[in-house]
Amino acid sequence: MSGGLIAMGVIGRPHGVRGLVRVASFTADPADLATYPLQDERGRRFVLEWRGDGIAAMGEMVGGETRWVRDRDAAARLTNLRLYAPRETLPPAGEDEFYLADLVGMAAFDARGKKLGTVEAVHDYGAGASLEITGSHAGALLVPFTRACVPEVDLVGRRVTVVPPADVIGEAT
Repeated sequence: MSGGLIAMGVIGRPHGVRGLVRVASFTADPADLATYPLQDERGRRFVLEWRGDGIAAMGEMVGGETRWVRDRDAAARLTNLRLYAPRETLPPAGEDEFYLADLVGMAAFDARGKKLGTVEAVHDYGAGASLEITGSHAGALLVPFTRACVPEVDLVGRRVTVVPPADVIGEAT
């Protein structure tokens, strides 16, 4: 599995005037977000304490102490801040489960073994994940991350087998 940082959530707009923020958690159980060592892209470390459904108090760890966000202006400066956790702090994925970040960089092959390219990114806008594959074809190939379109994921071999959607639709008709 890849090392590095895994996106765990993002801070939204302020909530109220006392420094609380809205937080979107990317964890299976949103409450779990507060249990991870969180940081941003620059390495600043944060702690989070839930105060309600999607509402949290945020603090930055500086020199071993927590500096809590206390007002709306400071909370507003955190808007759109992405929160990450080190990959090694995450629990192992279950059988037939994958951390989407682990798919990035994998070689993508069609069902006949022809290389299509490399998984450049994984997108998830709420309707399900899709793989962006760049390489041997014109432009990027976007493939829904479903069993029909990605029937095989080999984490050890760092490769995925891809059946492009047109092929899946062609088989169904």
